[in-house]
Amino acid sequence: MLETPNLILRRFTVDDAAFIFELLNTPTWKQFIGERNINTLQDAVNYINNVLANYYDKYGYGPWLVMLKEGNKPIGMCGLFKRDYLELPDIGFAFLPEFAGKGLAYESCTAVLGTLRKKFALNSIFATTTDANIRSQSLLEKCGFIYQENITTTEGDHLRLYRVVLP
Repeated sequence: MLETPNLILRRFTVDDAAFIFELLNTPTWKQFIGERNINTLQDAVNYINNVLANYYDKYGYGPWLVMLKEGNKPIGMCGLFKRDYLELPDIGFAFLPEFAGKGLAYESCTAVLGTLRKKFALNSIFATTTDANIRSQSLLEKCGFIYQENITTTEGDHLRLYRVVLP
Protein backbone atom coordinates (compact mmCIF):
# COMPACT_ATOMS: atom_id res chain seq x y z
CA MET A 1 0.00 0.00 0.00
CA LEU A 2 1.21 3.50 -0.84
CA GLU A 3 0.03 6.73 0.73
CA THR A 4 0.30 10.28 -0.53
CA PRO A 5 -1.12 13.49 0.95
CA ASN A 6 -4.48 12.89 -0.81
CA LEU A 7 -4.46 9.27 -1.92
CA ILE A 8 -4.18 5.65 -0.90
CA LEU A 9 -2.97 3.11 -3.47
CA ARG A 10 -3.54 -0.57 -2.79
CA ARG A 11 -4.02 -3.89 -4.56
CA PHE A 12 -7.34 -4.61 -6.16
CA THR A 13 -9.64 -7.18 -4.56
CA VAL A 14 -12.90 -8.71 -5.79
CA ASP A 15 -14.67 -6.14 -3.58
CA ASP A 16 -13.60 -3.56 -6.20
CA ALA A 17 -15.63 -5.19 -8.99
CA ALA A 18 -18.23 -2.41 -9.20
CA PHE A 19 -15.46 0.17 -9.56
CA ILE A 20 -13.66 -1.89 -12.24
CA PHE A 21 -16.96 -2.21 -14.11
CA GLU A 22 -17.39 1.57 -14.01
CA LEU A 23 -13.79 2.49 -14.90
CA LEU A 24 -13.35 0.04 -17.78
CA ASN A 25 -16.59 1.21 -19.35
CA THR A 26 -15.78 4.92 -19.38
CA PRO A 27 -15.46 6.48 -22.85
CA THR A 28 -11.84 7.51 -22.21
CA TRP A 29 -10.83 3.96 -21.18
CA LYS A 30 -12.40 2.53 -24.32
CA GLN A 31 -10.91 5.25 -26.54
CA PHE A 32 -7.34 5.21 -25.24
CA ILE A 33 -6.90 1.75 -23.68
CA GLY A 34 -9.43 -0.45 -25.42
CA GLU A 35 -12.44 -2.66 -24.98
CA ARG A 36 -12.07 -5.28 -22.25
CA ASN A 37 -15.61 -6.71 -22.55
CA ILE A 38 -16.52 -6.02 -18.95
CA ASN A 39 -20.29 -6.19 -19.39
CA THR A 40 -21.36 -7.51 -15.97
CA LEU A 41 -20.13 -7.40 -12.39
CA GLN A 42 -19.05 -11.03 -12.81
CA ASP A 43 -16.90 -9.98 -15.78
CA ALA A 44 -15.29 -7.40 -13.48
CA VAL A 45 -14.65 -10.05 -10.79
CA ASN A 46 -13.09 -12.31 -13.43
CA TYR A 47 -10.92 -9.43 -14.67
CA ILE A 48 -9.65 -8.82 -11.13
CA ASN A 49 -9.00 -12.52 -10.49
CA ASN A 50 -7.59 -13.47 -13.89
CA VAL A 51 -5.79 -10.33 -15.06
CA LEU A 52 -4.94 -8.01 -12.18
CA ALA A 53 -4.17 -10.72 -9.59
CA ASN A 54 -2.02 -12.50 -12.18
CA TYR A 55 0.34 -9.51 -12.25
CA TYR A 56 0.72 -9.58 -8.46
CA ASP A 57 1.29 -13.35 -8.41
CA LYS A 58 3.67 -13.50 -11.37
CA TYR A 59 5.70 -10.30 -10.99
CA GLY A 60 5.08 -9.03 -7.47
CA TYR A 61 3.64 -5.81 -8.87
CA GLY A 62 0.65 -4.72 -10.83
CA PRO A 63 -1.91 -1.97 -11.05
CA TRP A 64 -3.12 -0.48 -7.79
CA LEU A 65 -6.50 0.95 -6.95
CA VAL A 66 -6.24 4.70 -6.37
CA MET A 67 -8.58 6.02 -3.67
CA LEU A 68 -9.13 9.43 -2.19
CA LYS A 69 -8.12 9.38 1.48
CA GLU A 70 -11.18 11.43 2.27
CA GLY A 71 -14.04 8.95 2.16
CA ASN A 72 -11.95 6.09 0.67
CA LYS A 73 -13.55 6.76 -2.71
CA PRO A 74 -12.03 4.77 -5.62
CA ILE A 75 -11.09 7.14 -8.45
CA GLY A 76 -8.64 5.28 -10.68
CA MET A 77 -5.81 2.83 -11.15
CA CYS A 78 -2.08 3.34 -11.41
CA GLY A 79 0.73 0.83 -11.42
CA LEU A 80 3.01 -1.46 -13.34
CA PHE A 81 2.27 -3.82 -16.19
CA LYS A 82 4.54 -6.31 -17.96
CA ARG A 83 3.97 -6.39 -21.69
CA ASP A 84 5.32 -9.14 -23.91
CA TYR A 85 6.57 -6.54 -26.40
CA LEU A 86 8.65 -4.59 -23.83
CA GLU A 87 11.71 -5.79 -21.91
CA LEU A 88 10.88 -3.60 -18.88
CA PRO A 89 7.61 -3.04 -17.03
CA ASP A 90 5.56 -0.03 -17.99
CA ILE A 91 3.46 2.28 -15.89
CA GLY A 92 -0.19 2.62 -16.69
CA PHE A 93 -2.93 4.76 -15.25
CA ALA A 94 -6.60 5.54 -15.77
CA PHE A 95 -9.01 7.69 -13.79
CA LEU A 96 -12.71 8.32 -13.76
CA PRO A 97 -13.40 11.35 -15.99
CA GLU A 98 -14.58 13.55 -13.13
CA PHE A 99 -11.14 13.29 -11.50
CA ALA A 100 -9.10 14.20 -14.58
CA GLY A 101 -7.13 17.43 -14.51
CA LYS A 102 -6.97 17.68 -10.71
CA GLY A 103 -3.34 16.57 -10.25
CA LEU A 104 -4.33 13.21 -8.75
CA ALA A 105 -2.88 11.14 -11.60
CA TYR A 106 0.42 12.99 -11.18
CA GLU A 107 0.31 12.40 -7.42
CA SER A 108 -0.30 8.69 -7.87
CA CYS A 109 2.31 8.28 -10.62
CA THR A 110 5.02 10.00 -8.63
CA ALA A 111 4.19 7.82 -5.61
CA VAL A 112 4.54 4.67 -7.73
CA LEU A 113 7.77 5.89 -9.33
CA GLY A 114 9.20 6.73 -5.91
CA THR A 115 8.94 3.14 -4.69
CA LEU A 116 10.11 1.19 -7.74
CA ARG A 117 13.89 1.23 -7.33
CA LYS A 118 13.92 0.15 -3.68
CA LYS A 119 10.93 -2.19 -3.71
CA PHE A 120 11.38 -3.85 -7.12
CA ALA A 121 15.07 -3.14 -7.92
CA LEU A 122 14.16 -1.40 -11.16
CA ASN A 123 16.49 1.20 -12.68
CA SER A 124 14.10 2.38 -15.36
CA ILE A 125 10.64 1.65 -16.74
CA PHE A 126 8.61 2.36 -19.84
CA ALA A 127 5.26 3.94 -20.51
CA THR A 128 3.18 3.84 -23.68
CA THR A 129 0.36 5.93 -25.01
CA THR A 130 -1.50 6.48 -28.23
CA ASP A 131 -0.74 9.47 -30.45
CA ALA A 132 -4.17 10.90 -29.65
CA ASN A 133 -3.79 10.75 -25.87
CA ILE A 134 -2.20 14.16 -25.37
CA ARG A 135 -3.22 14.34 -21.68
CA SER A 136 -1.29 11.12 -20.88
CA GLN A 137 1.71 12.28 -22.89
CA SER A 138 1.80 15.52 -20.88
CA LEU A 139 1.55 13.62 -17.58
CA LEU A 140 4.36 11.26 -18.56
CA GLU A 141 6.63 14.16 -19.50
CA LYS A 142 5.77 15.95 -16.24
CA CYS A 143 6.82 12.76 -14.39
CA GLY A 144 10.21 12.75 -16.16
CA PHE A 145 9.53 10.28 -18.96
CA ILE A 146 11.29 10.93 -22.25
CA TYR A 147 9.82 9.96 -25.61
CA GLN A 148 11.90 7.19 -27.25
CA GLU A 149 10.16 6.11 -30.44
CA ASN A 150 6.95 4.88 -32.00
CA ILE A 151 6.41 1.14 -31.66
CA THR A 152 3.99 -1.48 -32.93
CA THR A 153 2.77 -4.01 -30.36
CA THR A 154 2.37 -7.71 -30.98
CA GLU A 155 -1.36 -7.00 -31.38
CA GLY A 156 -0.63 -4.44 -34.11
CA ASP A 157 -1.34 -1.32 -32.06
CA HIS A 158 0.79 1.75 -32.78
CA LEU A 159 2.03 3.44 -29.61
CA ARG A 160 4.43 6.13 -28.43
CA LEU A 161 7.12 4.64 -26.15
CA TYR A 162 8.51 6.64 -23.23
CA ARG A 163 11.22 5.75 -20.71
CA VAL A 164 12.27 7.15 -17.34
CA VAL A 165 15.40 6.48 -15.31
CA LEU A 166 14.33 6.02 -11.71
CA PRO A 167 15.79 8.11 -8.89
